[in-house]
Amino acid sequence: MQAHDIMKEQVITANETDTLRSVIEKFINQGISGLPIINDKNKIVAYISDGDIMRYIGKREDVIIDTLYFVNVIKVNDGGFEEKVGKILNLTIKDISQKKVEKVSWDEEIESVASILGNKHIKKLPVERNGELVGIISRGDVIRESFKELL
Repeated sequence: MQAHDIMKEQVITANETDTLRSVIEKFINQGISGLPIINDKNKIVAYISDGDIMRYIGKREDVIIDTLYFVNVIKVNDGGFEEKVGKILNLTIKDISQKKVEKVSWDEEIESVASILGNKHIKKLPVERNGELVGIISRGDVIRESFKELL
């Protein structure tokens, strides 16, 4: 069995120029937690997940660098969590997304797909054919397909 046998062909995506606001709206409205980011040629250029967003808002400090001395970092965000979250909504998603995207070819064997999902601790893998996005596979897809004939 290969990736194309179990992948979902309808993939919710974002464009590399979209804002975090539009991605969060897709997460909420579509009930998803991650999606591939594509360019105008349907090439996968990044991936963004709820984990990427959590790491960004959890660690990010809004700072400015004093250009006179090049070493002084001045904290400028003391407004709290809600203010920090509000400020990042208009960022372009390419600013916080994962640039190194785990993906598989449409003819990848399912055992290899399972290995990547399990060993890399990721939830979904974009599937590409000839360099273009053609589908997506989740851990649930692999489990359902792998065990359905055995139960």
